[in-house]
Amino acid sequence: MDYDYIIVGGGSAGSVMANRLSAKSNNRVLLCEAGQDTPDGKVPPEILDSYPGTAYFDPRFHWTELKVHTEVISHNRPEEDRPPLRKYEQARVLGGGSSINGQLANRGAPSDYEEWAAKGAQGWDWQSVLPYFKKVERDMDFDGPYHGKEGRIPVRRIFPDMWNGHAKACAAAFEAAGFEYLQDQNGEFRDGYFPITISNLYDRRVSAAIGYLDNGTRLRPNLQVSAQTQVQGLLFEGTRAVGVKALVDGKPTEFRVDKSRGEIIVSSGAIHSPAHLLRAGIGPAPHLKDLGIEVRAHVPGVGQRLMDHPSVSVSSFIRPEARLNGLTRRHILLALRYSSGIGGAPAGDMFVAGVSKSAWHAVGDQIGSLLAAVYKTYSETGQVRLASADWRAEPVVEFNLLSDRRDLERLMDAFRRLGMMQAQAALREATSDPFPASYTERVRKIGVVNPKNKRITDVIAKLLDGPNWLRRWLIDHLIVEGYRFDQLMRDDEALEEFIRKASIGVWHATCTCRMGAEDDPLAVTDNQGRVRGVAGLRVVDASLFPTVPCANTNFPTLMTAEKIADTMLRG
Repeated sequence: MDYDYIIVGGGSAGSVMANRLSAKSNNRVLLCEAGQDTPDGKVPPEILDSYPGTAYFDPRFHWTELKVHTEVISHNRPEEDRPPLRKYEQARVLGGGSSINGQLANRGAPSDYEEWAAKGAQGWDWQSVLPYFKKVERDMDFDGPYHGKEGRIPVRRIFPDMWNGHAKACAAAFEAAGFEYLQDQNGEFRDGYFPITISNLYDRRVSAAIGYLDNGTRLRPNLQVSAQTQVQGLLFEGTRAVGVKALVDGKPTEFRVDKSRGEIIVSSGAIHSPAHLLRAGIGPAPHLKDLGIEVRAHVPGVGQRLMDHPSVSVSSFIRPEARLNGLTRRHILLALRYSSGIGGAPAGDMFVAGVSKSAWHAVGDQIGSLLAAVYKTYSETGQVRLASADWRAEPVVEFNLLSDRRDLERLMDAFRRLGMMQAQAALREATSDPFPASYTERVRKIGVVNPKNKRITDVIAKLLDGPNWLRRWLIDHLIVEGYRFDQLMRDDEALEEFIRKASIGVWHATCTCRMGAEDDPLAVTDNQGRVRGVAGLRVVDASLFPTVPCANTNFPTLMTAEKIADTMLRG
């Protein structure tokens, strides 16, 4: 059968596209997802869990071989040692990141989308995207001009009456630092702290797959969802995309679109979408030629200007009475938006989450954090390249976080601010033993969900709840790696060194197939995701973003897919 649309990737954008395009009964739509299906009644409990740490660190739901560089790599000095590779928890399951992420339903700043339009993405200004943010959501708490009431994804907030002691202490510290309480994060965009908006109902996750690929949608005879289907490559006739080669449950298969009007829609995320294009010969000609790939279209921007939000944490031991209280499984209940005033950054450029649990295991229950991220990021020298022409090889991913010094300076400033908040009376009463946290390889390994790690952390947790001197020793020798909180608060050189090593992204990979104007040499697509230099090929996911918005990227991704699908159906 020839399809009208083949969607490569069943993540957040792919789920939206499959739902909306198949709503028109004469559209034949195929959705290919490399990971497992999550139909109603068979959603793994780890994914349904309102606490995301179990799904996020479960290798069943990841591309397990994907590793990335986060620190800056100097290509002018190739003799320098490359920084360490880090495992990257990229989702491989229907619903994509929305099936394992923190469920934060954050839109970003209106100025983000004004910047998109100014950078050449015509029709993506704030007033143009707001209707699609509203179309995504079914807001359970608020009505009015900023909110949708009929969307596929329910959103809500957990208000202060249900917060645990640590969350209330974070709120008191924010208040003492001069910030006002805002009930509605997605209302008027201004500085303050607020209950975070979450894509969650009855204390259960609602992923894009759950919301958009429900039973009614799956019953449509013109929609086929093909899980366990890894796309090996895009098929072309000349410069027109006509299908895909795939392994379906390990069996080689080809799927084709109608040659006269069919489209391939790549929705594989900002790491794997550019890799699909590069393997098809679409990208920077010199890189493709180096790998022996025939150049189908010289599009220099493919894989370039990868962005994320660099982050760092001040963590502490949560006293037993201030830990999660059983009223919800959620571990991040509130956040702070503030303006750094550094480097000409716009208002609301920084984001701080109050994290009342750091991992799924027993030690995680005892460790809380103030996690700061630079949400208006200036570092955009990251890139995705192919390691080889072999479709089985993961790409080379270099985030180059903090390549713009303004991002480094704001994280240093944030660490000091958080350190001062940690010294506020409320947090001193709820916590003790503050320390600089970093997502080291040791932390990552103990965070993998398995019986051995549960046994180890059960023992350590009992010791942490013991005498003060023993807890301090354990934190210094088992958790902290080389830096002390007091040292970093008073020593700028040590703080910069720590930030450069410890800063990681927050899994908001974006911008590697950017939309842009015709005269932008690094734009990969037009303002509807159509790839330059070829026909019948579109990208729809976070790789389209002209810049990463001041937001967790799931809702901007859903909005982007809603907007492009609407234009396609009306066109």
